[in-house]
Amino acid sequence: MNISEFSALTGLSAHTLRYYEKLGLLSAIARNRSGHRLYRQKDADWVTFISRLKATGMPLQQILEYAQLRKAGDTTFPQRQRLLSEHRDRLQARISEELEHLQALENKIRYYDDHRPLTSS
Repeated sequence: MNISEFSALTGLSAHTLRYYEKLGLLSAIARNRSGHRLYRQKDADWVTFISRLKATGMPLQQILEYAQLRKAGDTTFPQRQRLLSEHRDRLQARISEELEHLQALENKIRYYDDHRPLTSS
C-alpha cells in the first residue's frame, strides 16, 4: 500500500511516517520503480506496536533502542525482553498511582453526595 493508504490505516500522518523512517523506527520499507514507498502488513503491525509503546509512555529514545535491537536480530531477545519488562513495571506503577487518584476523587464525590445541603422549597 502507498503512504496515503498506510497513513489512513495507521492513523499517523505521512509526515510522521517519514519522520519515523528518518529516525530508523521504520526501516527496509520497500519502494516501487518510481521510488514511492510500498508498505506491507508487517510494517502496519510494527507501527501499531510503536504507537502502543508511545501511548503507554515509553520515551522515544527507548523505542529507538528497542527498534535497533529488533533490527539486530534474534540474539537481542533478552535485551528486548528486559526493556519491555522495565516499561511494564513503570506502567503498572503509574496505573496504581492513577487508581489511587481515582479513588480519592470517588471518595470526595461521595462526601459531597452525603453532605449535600438541604434545599428549602
